[in-house]
Amino acid sequence: MLSLRPATRADVPLILQLVRELATYERAPDAVVATEADFLRDGFGHSPHFHVLLASWNREPAGFALYFYNWSTWLGRKGLYLEDLFVRPQLRGKGIGRSLLAELARIAVREGCGRFQWQVLDWNEPALGFYRSLGAEVMTEWLTARLEGDALVRLGKE
Repeated sequence: MLSLRPATRADVPLILQLVRELATYERAPDAVVATEADFLRDGFGHSPHFHVLLASWNREPAGFALYFYNWSTWLGRKGLYLEDLFVRPQLRGKGIGRSLLAELARIAVREGCGRFQWQVLDWNEPALGFYRSLGAEVMTEWLTARLEGDALVRLGKE
């Protein structure tokens, strides 16, 4: 019933559709400005900046995980960073999210990663509970800092 596979260039319209569904779930439906061209350029070229796993349930698109590698100065090793995980609401509770995370853990181990990490919104209690049930530590002492738009440009001009 469940199948996981790496995404291909042909999957880009589906990936973007799932990203938009995730943004709607995360209460930011108008925040997605990425285009199919962006995904094609950065994920499916000669040196991809990210990878995507697609999940299907009974051959129907069910969800995705988009990840990339970072590097830890403290561990001296690369890590796997999960940027987005999404399972369509009507298909939750079937083990799809857990299977995506388990596959990413296998990839991290196979690739010699020192850690596998991601962020979760503080109001998303179902996700927080789910991640804790897997043994994930929710690190409340680290806060995300972000520069974007005019602030990013301003600092870059200094």
